[in-house]
Amino acid sequence: MNGTIRVGNLFGIPFYIHPSWFLVLGLVTWSYSSGLAAQFPQLSAGLALLLGLMTALMLFASVVAHELGHSFVAIRQGIDVKSITLFIFGGLASLEKESKTPSEAFWVAIAGPLVSFLLCGIVTVIGVTTTASGPLAAILGVLASVNLALALFNLIPGLPLDGGNILKAIVWKVTGNPYKGVTFASRVGQIFGWVAIISGVLPLVFFGNAGNFWNLLVGFFLLQNAGNSAQFARVQEKLTGLTAEDAVTHDSPIVSGNLSLREFADERVISGQNWHRFLVTDDDGQLVGAIAVDNLRNVPTALWSETQVKEVMRPITESTTVQSDQPLLEVIQLLEEQKLSVLPVIRKNGVLVGILEKAAIIQLLQSRTQPNPA
Repeated sequence: MNGTIRVGNLFGIPFYIHPSWFLVLGLVTWSYSSGLAAQFPQLSAGLALLLGLMTALMLFASVVAHELGHSFVAIRQGIDVKSITLFIFGGLASLEKESKTPSEAFWVAIAGPLVSFLLCGIVTVIGVTTTASGPLAAILGVLASVNLALALFNLIPGLPLDGGNILKAIVWKVTGNPYKGVTFASRVGQIFGWVAIISGVLPLVFFGNAGNFWNLLVGFFLLQNAGNSAQFARVQEKLTGLTAEDAVTHDSPIVSGNLSLREFADERVISGQNWHRFLVTDDDGQLVGAIAVDNLRNVPTALWSETQVKEVMRPITESTTVQSDQPLLEVIQLLEEQKLSVLPVIRKNGVLVGILEKAAIIQLLQSRTQPNPA
């Protein structure tokens, strides 16, 4: 999530806060401090504000605990958790990849609501066994009710909520197709999004009541994210089974390291090819480096005929290449994570296959989504 602020680690998981969270923190603090001040007039304004802030922070700690529930189950399945982020609509645990089976996906999804139910129970027991009264009882009541609401709301069976992920796992189990699970749960999420929007619009239109304005925001959030999930699932389904080699650009910019710079300039640069960077191979076809057209400027023109490409090229590290049999979906994720647009594709023996471009992936996807002519 762009614009987030890293505030540390939670059990080794990077923890971020989006600036929008501070707005919600302020609103929740003001709301609960005002409520406590009205309910307990003996409280000073400063103490009521402090108790409101403490309540708000404990509520957000509950949200973090909810996300840690997802994270710990994912980690037990061998899935890395890239981050936990607090933002205006709650929290988000970002996982490196999906679970391998529908049952594993089910347990990752339900872990968060189970933690919230557990916290609700613990807080309720504390309130009953300690016979708490006054502001403490009110705060415990708020914590218990909010955790219960958090669990129940997240169990709504539509993406991107936990209930949607539970539904996705169930449909995946029944159909054997994870993408059908995502698509179905996304559609349900969009339905709930429209319901939330309508429940916010109708009171505003007919009664001038903006009390359900939050429903509008939640509705748009559900609608947008559910739609994105469905679209991403369709893309994944189309690209499943494809490898990096399937998306290699035809006529990739490859030159032999034994070429002279004069030959390189005549055959590849002056000839009108639009490439600005070329991959360099040795006699066995293995990738040994790369040369850019701008590198020619570093060598006097008079020396081009006696200078070979391999003398001017720059080495390429193994970390900037992908294997030809690597799943294309993994390659796409690598391109996104490292902010790359091009990657060299090599075989296990180091022989260069060609380059893979983002544009080529898009073209491949378009070709697989076009209907076959009758």
